[in-house]
Amino acid sequence: MLRKRGSVILCGAFLFITWNAILVLLLRGRPLPGQLSEPGEEDKRAAARPTNDVVGDVLRIADTFEAELERQKKILLEIQNHHSQWESSNRDGPKVVVPRQPVIPILVIACNRVTVRRCLDKLLQYRPSAELYPIIVSQDCGHAETAEVIRSYGDKVTHLKQPDLSDIAVQPQHKKFQGYYKISRHYRWALNQVFKTLSHSSVVIVEDDLEVAPDFFEYFRALLPLLKSDPSLWCVSAWNDNGRDGFVDPGKANLLYRTDFFPGLGWMLHKDVWEELEPKWPASFWDDWMRQPEQRRNRACIRPEISRTLTFGRQGVSLGQFYDKYLRYIKLNSEFVPFSKLDLGYLNEETYKKAFEKEVYSAPVVTYEDVKQGKLKGSGPFRLQYSRKDSFKVMAKNLGIMDDLKSGVPRTGYRGVVSFMSRGQRIYLAPPPGWTQYDTSWS
Repeated sequence: MLRKRGSVILCGAFLFITWNAILVLLLRGRPLPGQLSEPGEEDKRAAARPTNDVVGDVLRIADTFEAELERQKKILLEIQNHHSQWESSNRDGPKVVVPRQPVIPILVIACNRVTVRRCLDKLLQYRPSAELYPIIVSQDCGHAETAEVIRSYGDKVTHLKQPDLSDIAVQPQHKKFQGYYKISRHYRWALNQVFKTLSHSSVVIVEDDLEVAPDFFEYFRALLPLLKSDPSLWCVSAWNDNGRDGFVDPGKANLLYRTDFFPGLGWMLHKDVWEELEPKWPASFWDDWMRQPEQRRNRACIRPEISRTLTFGRQGVSLGQFYDKYLRYIKLNSEFVPFSKLDLGYLNEETYKKAFEKEVYSAPVVTYEDVKQGKLKGSGPFRLQYSRKDSFKVMAKNLGIMDDLKSGVPRTGYRGVVSFMSRGQRIYLAPPPGWTQYDTSWS
């Protein structure tokens, strides 16, 4: 239709130009009075050539011109009609809509670590698009040297400064926890900046002592649709609490889990969840507050087999808790996994729950001694069963995984089950079959 429309337009333009050229030639070719014509020409051009009657010639030319204008008017009307039909068919036909990719800002929570440079350098190194992943650095503490480091990145990052640097009034026994109160205040302010002031719909929160993996951005983009569509999820985390080298399967960089434990340490939050949490945001210890059943509401997070973040911040308000024993040995993924090209449907709640429980509870039950002494044959999986808080903590500690529980939920746990590798074999540290809920007294 477009080719036909163009041909008609060109034809009309050609006729108009041709007629006007003929008209010019006729006027220029009219013989002067007394000029003789060539023999025989009179019969051939009798109707076309001008005569000595100038007025008559002009009237005949005017009549012919008027007739030609009328004909060209019909042609132009036909062109207009074709144009209308083309527009109508184009409007009624199927439209090709290119979906607009959502913007996922990266919120870096900073304070007084000049080593924020290591965090920002890696984010910028692996960031595939400045437009799709704007980096927002929110700084508390008013530390001048850290502020200078952040400013050195120019327009590559947005530098926000938390305006309230005052001490927070706390009970005397909580005075040593002043830092935790300030962190909670900072998180609330920074997240409000992202969601309310800058009007983003999701965000990935990264602390200033985290280094990211090459597929960090790919991981979160691929999982955003699932986070938005599945009401049984409330976060996506880049972190595996038991992700030390030797405790993960190096050949399963693409393996993802659901977990009932809020991991933090590089996590994605949607605006709808923030609108739910913000009115009751705690004055301190925000991460443990997130792990309480009143906030979790039986929802899960997604976490990877191999972490997409690594913490290098030994010093902080936690005074290096867990760092020397666990965190410094976390394995950071080095293999780029194209998550957006993978089928992640297995992470949907019912599909995952059914498959996970089948794998766990069809695995043979083994003893702690067999696992500890390396007596198991085959690659597994194997099931190591616990029934009490004490038995869980003893086995977890002695096998080298984190043994603490928050509101009764073990780190990385899903329906009470903790998955890890031991001597190259998959182990499920699991409660008995028929598990129904966590016991909050196990904390």
